[in-house]
Amino acid sequence: QDNSFEQFIINYCNEKLQQIFIELTLKEEQEEYIREGIEWTHIEYFNNAIICDLIENNQTGILAMLDEECLRPGTVTDETFLEKLNQVCATHQHFESRMSKCSRFLNDTSLPHSCFRIQHYAGKVMYQVEGFVDKNNDLLYRDLSQAMWKASHSLIKALFPEGNPAKINLKRPPTAGSQFKASVATLMKNLQTKNPNYIRCIKPNDKKAAHVFTEALVCHQIRYLGLLENVRVRRAGYAFRQPYEPCLERYKMLCRQTWPRWRGAARAGVEVLFNELEIPEEEFSFGRSKIFIRNPRTLFKLEDLRKQRLEDLATLIEKIYRGWKCRTRFLLMKKSQIVIASWYRRYA
Repeated sequence: QDNSFEQFIINYCNEKLQQIFIELTLKEEQEEYIREGIEWTHIEYFNNAIICDLIENNQTGILAMLDEECLRPGTVTDETFLEKLNQVCATHQHFESRMSKCSRFLNDTSLPHSCFRIQHYAGKVMYQVEGFVDKNNDLLYRDLSQAMWKASHSLIKALFPEGNPAKINLKRPPTAGSQFKASVATLMKNLQTKNPNYIRCIKPNDKKAAHVFTEALVCHQIRYLGLLENVRVRRAGYAFRQPYEPCLERYKMLCRQTWPRWRGAARAGVEVLFNELEIPEEEFSFGRSKIFIRNPRTLFKLEDLRKQRLEDLATLIEKIYRGWKCRTRFLLMKKSQIVIASWYRRYA
């Protein structure tokens, strides 16, 4: 119920993960249609970059202002930090505070004077400002690190490498918020170089009971995980896409003209294949390098036809093999009969 600095940085990390999810899935999905020259209806989706900027901006971000409060001389309290937020973030559409002199929240009794509220991607979260400055300023001072590094115990010495006199840094140790922000930036940079696959887990109820689904809880998680936007983009676009070469290789046995081998461009082979199968034109589109299939049912139909065709081919191979085997046995028996008959006649 009482969210403090710890929950704030956790939610900041969640916002960054949601941002990269949007960039790598929804945004990439729509950009691929543009690259492939596919006509489709653009779907608007919420990009939470504005929320990330509210937290991490180097000049006006909440973390930057928190660090500034921790480093400035004079009396520094959580109240002075909140006052600074109210001055800088008063007009931000995702920041709410009763002390921000904003008429929208002056009479909001659900928002105490010692709190501020951020409208995150998943919903509004209220933070208790008490403890923000102390927790962010939780520094391990240089003399403590040096004392630990001089310990005779090897493990303790290894845990405080910054205490090594040869590596002394006269700069002030970074704040907890700065360290967390740097760690998140490193994580995002690492994820950008990968091709991640997302597994979204839905908790059906709070009691961990089987066959029980709490509708409100499930709907909240669906909105929180961004699944609604993902489904809208998928429905408006194409559920399946594949380069022409592997598509032709997989389904070429469904058409006499492409089986067993197609002499020509892969795209032309796919066009002949889909015309032969009489698939409605609204169910697919030809991109520059890929075939796009709109409805999963069309793909299921292709898979069913392929499965049936493979069974037919297996039956054909088995029939030919059995015929060859029986004919070979017949010819062998016929030859043996002639040999036996010739020897019998000679004997008779």
